[in-house]
Amino acid sequence: MAKQIIFIITLALTLGVFAYTVRRLYYFFRITKRFPIKNYAKRFWLMMNVSFLQTKIFRKPWIGFLHALVFWGFCVILLGSVEMIFDGLTGSERAFYMEGFFYKFIFASGDIFALIILFAIVVFIFRRLFLKIKRFSARELSHRNHIDAYVALSLILLLMVSLLAMNVFYCVENPVPLKGFYPISSFLAVYLKDMEHESAVILYELSWWWHILLIFLFANILPYSKHFHVFLSVPNTFFSRLDPLGKLPNMDTITKEIKLMMNPETAFATPESGTAVIERFGVKDVEDITWKNYFDSLCCTQCGRCSSVCPANLTGKKLSPRKIMMDVRARMNQKGPGIIKNGKDFDDGKSLLNNFINKEEIWACTTCNACAKECPVNINQPTLIVDLRRFLVMEESSAPSGLNLMFTNITNNGAPWQFSPEDRMNWAKDLKISCKYD
Repeated sequence: MAKQIIFIITLALTLGVFAYTVRRLYYFFRITKRFPIKNYAKRFWLMMNVSFLQTKIFRKPWIGFLHALVFWGFCVILLGSVEMIFDGLTGSERAFYMEGFFYKFIFASGDIFALIILFAIVVFIFRRLFLKIKRFSARELSHRNHIDAYVALSLILLLMVSLLAMNVFYCVENPVPLKGFYPISSFLAVYLKDMEHESAVILYELSWWWHILLIFLFANILPYSKHFHVFLSVPNTFFSRLDPLGKLPNMDTITKEIKLMMNPETAFATPESGTAVIERFGVKDVEDITWKNYFDSLCCTQCGRCSSVCPANLTGKKLSPRKIMMDVRARMNQKGPGIIKNGKDFDDGKSLLNNFINKEEIWACTTCNACAKECPVNINQPTLIVDLRRFLVMEESSAPSGLNLMFTNITNNGAPWQFSPEDRMNWAKDLKISCKYD
């Protein structure tokens, strides 16, 4: 009974902290703009392909396979964690136990995956410490980012150690009858067969509490960590853009302005008249992004695969698609609380564009979409970069000189090139093409 009371109090505190985090994120999402979601069946199969089959992660076969095993292992081990919570609430032991193959298969798989994940995490830590992989040491990654990575990996490692310890001492405590099948732990328990039963019981209880408290701690650290993708990667793939990567979305604000201009009742409206609403074109700050842009920033694993294939980044330019996502999250954390407290008119004198992301970065993008294609959780960086450019061009008339010349030519000549409109079809005069235009 005492164990149940302590567990319920601990669980309530955990859920309370998690609820605070969810509430905070909910208000941050309310700051952002809409992003329509359609075609649910196609999204479901995309999610199954990218998230559950881990297809994009296998582009780096060896390390991708290890990462996929970690993901699949967590999916299996999650069932055991749910059983532990149920046991803690009810005071039972192995509450989901049932005779037959299914229970034994699930928990045997969890026991094996615990060892596999333990091995994979050791490999991941070794790679970060000793192999000096370039994408793990880019200029946008601070000391705090590296500490964040090691903390998350260490917690996962401890979770697997505590799970194996719990299963081992359970096998020592209950050699017959044993609920479930634990191939790794049963093998290790043989070396502890001379342990006193009372000691095995105590060590099992300690391991049980160690493991469940680590789960609660891990769940509340993740939302503030780069490993938030553990929760968000699956829904993020479901919410992926379904358009071809090279297709840039139209601006709803522009469409709205054109419709207003074509309507005689609103064509000459002024802000004072109240019939026209002036909206910002493009993205300057976090209140201009869509909720999907913010979701992408939370889901970003900071793995650097996007930046490692970016042609601008590879040729030494300042653009890093990873940094764009990191900056969106950092800016929301900075300005979001002020907007929630003071309303959307709150201005702290800073902005996402210029203070976090500079013009040189966004104009370096070739919109080749290599970053979006490579991202293992289907983040789409180019659409946000283009929206940042749209603000510069349409709100501040700020663009590189070459583009400004093109804009002038389009205005004056109806084409990007600097020649008379009457000469637009000269290129086709010797071709067997019938061309008519006014």
